[in-house]
Amino acid sequence: MKSRLLGALICVGTVTLPAALAAREAGQKPDAAATNRAGEPWRNKNLSAAARAAALVEAMTLQEKLTYIHGLFPNRIDPRPADMVPSAGYVPGVPRLGIPTLRESDASLGVANQMNRRTDDVATALPSGLATAATFDPKLAYAGGAMAGAEARAKTFNVLLAGGVNLTRDAWNGRNFEYLGEDPLLAGTLAAAAVRGVESNHIVSTVKHFALNAQETGRTILNARIDEAALRESDLLAFEIAVKDGRPGSVMCAYNKVNGDWSCENRFLLTKVLRDDWKYPGWVMSDWGGVHSTVKAAMAGLDQESGQELDKEIYFGAPFAAAVANGTIPVARLDEMVRRILTGVIASGLYDDPSPSAVQPIDYAAHADVAQRVAEASMVLLKNQGNVLPLAKRARKIVLIGGHADVGVLSGGGSSQVRSVGGVPIEIPLTSGAAASFVRVTYHNSSPLKAIRAIAPGAQITYVDGKDPAAAAAAARDADIAIVFATQWATEAEDNRDIALPDNQDALIDAVAAAQSKTVVVLETGGPVLMPWIDRVPAVLEAWYPGQRGGEALARVLFGDVDATGRLPMTFARASTQLPRPGPLGLESLKNDAASNAGSGTNEPVASFDVDYKEGANVGYRWYAAQNSQPLFPFGYGLHYANLSYAKARFTGGAKPGVTVAITNQSDRATVAVPQLYVTLPDGSPLRLAGWNRETLAPHETRSVTIAADPRVLARWRDGRWRQAAGSYKLTLATDAAHPLQSASVALAQR
Repeated sequence: MKSRLLGALICVGTVTLPAALAAREAGQKPDAAATNRAGEPWRNKNLSAAARAAALVEAMTLQEKLTYIHGLFPNRIDPRPADMVPSAGYVPGVPRLGIPTLRESDASLGVANQMNRRTDDVATALPSGLATAATFDPKLAYAGGAMAGAEARAKTFNVLLAGGVNLTRDAWNGRNFEYLGEDPLLAGTLAAAAVRGVESNHIVSTVKHFALNAQETGRTILNARIDEAALRESDLLAFEIAVKDGRPGSVMCAYNKVNGDWSCENRFLLTKVLRDDWKYPGWVMSDWGGVHSTVKAAMAGLDQESGQELDKEIYFGAPFAAAVANGTIPVARLDEMVRRILTGVIASGLYDDPSPSAVQPIDYAAHADVAQRVAEASMVLLKNQGNVLPLAKRARKIVLIGGHADVGVLSGGGSSQVRSVGGVPIEIPLTSGAAASFVRVTYHNSSPLKAIRAIAPGAQITYVDGKDPAAAAAAARDADIAIVFATQWATEAEDNRDIALPDNQDALIDAVAAAQSKTVVVLETGGPVLMPWIDRVPAVLEAWYPGQRGGEALARVLFGDVDATGRLPMTFARASTQLPRPGPLGLESLKNDAASNAGSGTNEPVASFDVDYKEGANVGYRWYAAQNSQPLFPFGYGLHYANLSYAKARFTGGAKPGVTVAITNQSDRATVAVPQLYVTLPDGSPLRLAGWNRETLAPHETRSVTIAADPRVLARWRDGRWRQAAGSYKLTLATDAAHPLQSASVALAQR
């Protein structure tokens, strides 16, 4: 296979090489003594990753360099190399120099295996990224990344396409469930932790999708427009935190344009921001099908074309070699590209500790415990009127309604789809739409019905499917408690048209609530949904997509074996009219181009269109504050079963702004407090999250907690740099973005 790949490259002219390398080029055996005299500085662990990478580049042939800057899409290659498996990507290595073949897997929520292309290859499915964000816990984000990285390595993969950090600008975005919410500090911090977890296994993690991949409708043709200061203070701030704190081996550029240039050939993003400003040393890989040129992309800062068969042509193959041969792309730029790839490979530990060549055993039971811990910590108690929850284990008759709660829990669709341990009880193929070629509606085999029966063995627990609201109401009326499982499926490649629950579920909830005063609604959703029935239902629990132990986690939270401690990482609107955009842009183009799309199976618009992000840096809760609009549930919101009190808050300014507060758990049960610190800058711009803590409290424990204000959110982007203005800053201790506990003004100096 390697010879075929190299044969496809055109001759690139005469290159001066050391004698040993020239011998290899000519197919001769190099002189061993000469090789020994030259040494192998790239194996010297005392050197920096960049220095070792530079030494490797010096030792590589031109053809070897050219081969390493573009990767194959295994699902489109036939016949395949012996060591290639169906997955996301494959880049042949250089065995003589120890340069590893890169075996890449989708892995936002675990090691993915869409459409069961690797027959019956299962993995541990984490809850959705949004669920991880709802934990507000970097330690759990790290644990999830470490778990996924360990399984990937055991399956012989060494690059994970993880680290999704795009901010939630639109509640209906089909890919929100993969990401980490609407706040740049929260999203960047948790993404960095997850990346460090992945790379603790000596494999590479990406951070993606750079940048402004904020909707799926028309994602491959839309032009996202926003001014630089707003972009720096929102989406780019999330990426900056993730890149600087997480130190990923690679950054993946997005499909869409940003301010007129494709993300993967956007010099502002890839060179000005990433290289010049952030000093990022690793490599930029493209998204699959995201490359549109050879010279412009290479000179803008793209280092590697991924999944080359999905592009219109293999831009970094023969066209790149030709551009090097005629001088359009300098050899120095090629060397820089390969050096950056190798820097990421070495810095991650992959070079010195290569992934195994054969599949290794995996402790799936221990890994499932990680997924369950994340799920339990992520669930957000939105309403609990009359303390309906936690459910008493002495309840005699409980009915579960809808959501396929008898067999499993819902997961999101797309490249993040994990074929989870335990099997797939429901898998529904799509018959149309942009996602149809690689997505199925899938449930994990974790039955809430089974888990609740196990946790309350003395109760009579039944299930009805909820297709008939009248029958569901009758079953609810005959029970002590009714639990309605409401679902909203979301997927990569398509957006939800709105944020209402689909399939007449609002009517189902209304019917059940009218028949049973103790009705609990459990939401398995990819993001916020409208709740026209909220005033008629006493208890609501947001469970997100809870992963392969979701049923067990739900049972423990519903019955109070663990407290409900999740916090909303994004705002829930009262009505769609509160949103910056009530639905996806580009749908009119889709409608107009219906004839062009007929039979294509894409349902994608074909005419480019602009998306103007008029909210600028005021994403999510900051938009609501700027509009003086009250959401249904604010960012950071979540109720407890325990009772907490906050006292003796002391705010500090100067060099170390922040707050110290005494938090008391007034209950007989253990719980977790998530105090949040918000700041309002002297210019009066809307509040922003400046810090938070997640503190475990034993029954009746009091703990003094200090939250430092992160300096990265105290500044604004002005005149080409971050500037912290001198003046009075309002610091607010709060339980969420809309419920302050105490505030104070502190003085900060210019910085």
